[in-house]
Amino acid sequence: MNRSSAVTVNEGRIDGPRSVVDEIREAIVRGDFVPNQRLVEADLSEQFAAGRAAVRSALVELANEGLVERVQNRGARVRAISLDEAVEICEVRMVVEGLCAAKAAERISRDEAKQLKAIGKQMRSAVSGGDVLGYSQLNQELHQRIRQISGQRTARDVLERLRAQGVRHQFKLAMHPGRPNVSLPEHLAIINAICAHDAAAAQEAARAHLRSVIAALREVDQARP
Repeated sequence: MNRSSAVTVNEGRIDGPRSVVDEIREAIVRGDFVPNQRLVEADLSEQFAAGRAAVRSALVELANEGLVERVQNRGARVRAISLDEAVEICEVRMVVEGLCAAKAAERISRDEAKQLKAIGKQMRSAVSGGDVLGYSQLNQELHQRIRQISGQRTARDVLERLRAQGVRHQFKLAMHPGRPNVSLPEHLAIINAICAHDAAAAQEAARAHLRSVIAALREVDQARP
């Protein structure tokens, strides 16, 4: 299937053909391009079967999002995110994800509660089975589902952008020994509060989780040789 005819399922809806900016963004988030790697327009044009003008426009948009850095006379490169910036991103997420959790608690339906509880059960199984990558994927799925249930479209857009910027630090953290055992009860607390329609508890559980993430990011950074 070529890019022009492809459709994707995103957050419960069917989208039309992905744009070049979507494809480059996803490649950066997946780690296909590493921090500070040059992004050559000609290479990207060939890789994504797109015109140079479309690629150039995509790089400008991604620079506005903070994923790409434009360097004078040297083109574009993947922007490296420092620990300090990763912490700032988590601090913003703490507020916005707390809002989403509270709103989700107010709006959640019986079927949606079953979905969240099912994700929680899968997360338990992943941790008990030592499936770190599977747990990391379920982590992302849980946060995305909560944003959907919240109905906060603006908050969802903000969080998607922040997630893209901090994804490498999040992946490093997910691979840190023992981290899933710490974050699992935090995620389960969020699920339980939302399913109980307790907006205040859901908000605090989400914020407590992000405070834990910040502490862990600093710990992992200090442990580097």
